[in-house]
Amino acid sequence: MIFEIIKSEGIAHKSYFIGSKGESAVIDPRRDCDSYVDYSKKYDMEITHIFETHCNEDYVIGSRELSKRVNAGIYHGKNLDFAYGNPVSEGNKFNIGSVELEILETPGHTDESISIVLTDKEVSDDIYMIFTGDALFAGEVGRTDLYGEDKVQEMAGKLYDSIFQKILPLGDHVLVFPAHGSGSVCGADIRESEFTTIGYEKKTNHALQMNKDDFIKLKLNEKMVKAPYFDKMVEYNKNGAPILCRLPYPHPLTLDNFKKHMNDTQVVDVRMAASYSGGHIPDTLNIWKHGLTYFAGWMLNYEDPITIVDENNEYIDQITRYLIRLGYDNIFGYLAGGFTSWYTKGEEIETVDIWSVHELKERQNDESIFILDVRESGEWEDGYIEGAYHIYVGDLEYCLNEVPKDKSIIVYCDTGNRASIAASILKNNGYERVANVLGSIRAWKAAGYPLVK
Repeated sequence: MIFEIIKSEGIAHKSYFIGSKGESAVIDPRRDCDSYVDYSKKYDMEITHIFETHCNEDYVIGSRELSKRVNAGIYHGKNLDFAYGNPVSEGNKFNIGSVELEILETPGHTDESISIVLTDKEVSDDIYMIFTGDALFAGEVGRTDLYGEDKVQEMAGKLYDSIFQKILPLGDHVLVFPAHGSGSVCGADIRESEFTTIGYEKKTNHALQMNKDDFIKLKLNEKMVKAPYFDKMVEYNKNGAPILCRLPYPHPLTLDNFKKHMNDTQVVDVRMAASYSGGHIPDTLNIWKHGLTYFAGWMLNYEDPITIVDENNEYIDQITRYLIRLGYDNIFGYLAGGFTSWYTKGEEIETVDIWSVHELKERQNDESIFILDVRESGEWEDGYIEGAYHIYVGDLEYCLNEVPKDKSIIVYCDTGNRASIAASILKNNGYERVANVLGSIRAWKAAGYPLVK
């Protein structure tokens, strides 16, 4: 049996390639699907089956894209009316060489969620692995709020039953491979782990130590951010996203051409916070490169083309992949020569002030400043800097009336990257005195300064 894990940065997504005796299957492929084709060539195995564990909400599933290239069948849970592929039910079995894949219906995260049990018949009739999608993670279980607050209790009950009645009884030895790792928004606190086992999760996973009532209470009290782009992902993943066939080609734009299109494209500066603060093109949005995999879905619309500003443009291919995984196919171009080509031609630049945590501590009670915490609610509740006001960065543009214009706005997050997004939003909306606290909460703690709850 051949087994490969394919990881996608940012969204902490994991997909899987399984092969045996000239045949192979892929579970939860991403949209830029060349890696799966490369594995099929490497191992001389035809991809015959593509499985989706659920209708993903945080990225565009690559099933149709991959199927177009390899002519494989697509299979997903029967409890959603997909516009493509084939429905599967509890107990359905598929043979991939000597490998048997059996379907378990495991609703809770979504109604159509399935898990896939793997047995390598050439070795043993014992179950070897299970692919749990977003039902069970390392150290965590899936979120149950995607259908709205009034459905959380029902979905939490379903998830508990799926885990305790179907997954855990398979045996402590069974290897668990979820659809996401640490950093994903699909679970509250997923542990950093390549894989896990049922037995290890039974001993260490906090949610698996609870009875059903306490499990449901846990999920009812869970506060997780639901990004606005999730609805677009569900639409694409239910009905089928446009087939790309190849990655979009962003055009290298001369300075004059870039300036010509600034007003009719969404210009995103993908440099890190310190670089953006030191100098940037006016009226541009800052989302650091790896942050695109999530925050592009908060900040960018799907109608207007996207133009990129980077330092030296060596990561344009990677940036393109990040964007198309969220369904942003209309990538117009990038500034040739990077930001250097802007300021060396004498074009206007803007800056964001940089504060250290020591400066913030010294001026913490200064009435001329407004301290803004742009982290998630759960992070805020774990501890914040005294005197700070909380607005999540994804909501900031809709809450600007809460931020005074007659004070200096001092923004912090966990490290300074999300604060830089917020700073760019504020600068683009007429706030002239804005500072980013580099290092933010991480540096504040390192300096030994206190937090309040």
